[in-house]
Amino acid sequence: MATRYWVVSLPIPTSASSLWSRLQESISKHSFDTLLYRFNTPDLRVGTLDSLLSLSDDLLKSNSFVEGVTHKIRRQIEELERGSGGESNALTVDGVPIDSYLTRFVWDEAKYPTMSPLREIVDDIHVQVAKIEDDLKVRVAEYNNVRSQLNAINRKQTGSLAVHDLSNLVKPEDIITSEHLVTLLAVVPKYSQKDWLSSYETLATYVVPRSSKKLHEDNEYALYTVTLFGRVADNFKTSARERGFQIRDFEYSPETQESRKQELEKLMLDQDTIRTSLLQWCYTSYGEVFSSWMHFCAVRVFAESILRYGLPPSFLSVVLAPSVKSEKKARSILEGLSDSANSTHWKPEDELGGMGSLGGDADAHPYVSFTINLV
Repeated sequence: MATRYWVVSLPIPTSASSLWSRLQESISKHSFDTLLYRFNTPDLRVGTLDSLLSLSDDLLKSNSFVEGVTHKIRRQIEELERGSGGESNALTVDGVPIDSYLTRFVWDEAKYPTMSPLREIVDDIHVQVAKIEDDLKVRVAEYNNVRSQLNAINRKQTGSLAVHDLSNLVKPEDIITSEHLVTLLAVVPKYSQKDWLSSYETLATYVVPRSSKKLHEDNEYALYTVTLFGRVADNFKTSARERGFQIRDFEYSPETQESRKQELEKLMLDQDTIRTSLLQWCYTSYGEVFSSWMHFCAVRVFAESILRYGLPPSFLSVVLAPSVKSEKKARSILEGLSDSANSTHWKPEDELGGMGSLGGDADAHPYVSFTINLV
């Protein structure tokens, strides 16, 4: 599948052999690795010159918006598939591969009546795509919220002792709780263990001597217990913090452990359910937005062709997919067939102060041309 296409329109000469046949012959002979297709632009309602000029000012901006939403959904699909270890399925419009939909484009008269004003068609496309984009934001936010909760739990399971869930590291016999005594859990930097052992008894009054015991150690920290009278616990925490020791809040509870386990299982199930739903929605919505984008491109090539070549509408619109090495030759062929004498509205770029290309492409050509990037 090609990923970069040109949508081009050429003015049809008043007296000449079939322009389509000439283009096919030239491409086949001089740029044989360039794919060429007809682009079926319908007879749309022209309206007034003022309305066309006004519309042309918005075409590039609207195209960027619709194209941007298309790529945004595609990237979301790739991210979701990558996160699950799968490969992205082929992107389609109602089951038709997107490259085939582009090269065999057929205008949807039921959805966009050709007698509607061009501005109305463009606005309808913009509204529909904006609604899908808003829906995407809501769905992705819901998915990311569940992921964030899971990531927070995973950090507690796999992170350092400073954030690690301690419930699996502390046993009931490690904790002393009575009317007067409490056991605190201290996270001590590994390089400060000697300092901890030599100082913890003096961090507050009424600390039980030799009560500190190491429970666990990771690459950065060691986890110690310390037993003291409950009424001095706050003072002890303050003094410990001043010396670089972290006192972790902890209350041993089998019920809490079971509740956290159930919460984790529910979040994992929610994540899978939401991811599957979001992925299905993205595949469907990509097709809808891509279809809207191609209809927009048809409006764009029609409007720009009228402004470029004048009335009545008489132009050939095509889609080309040139290889990189054939681009220059393909441009040369198109320019040779553009019959610039009929292109009454086109002037060289220097005569228009750099505005020779109505479509907003970087290069001005004596014919309408813009690029569609599928990825």
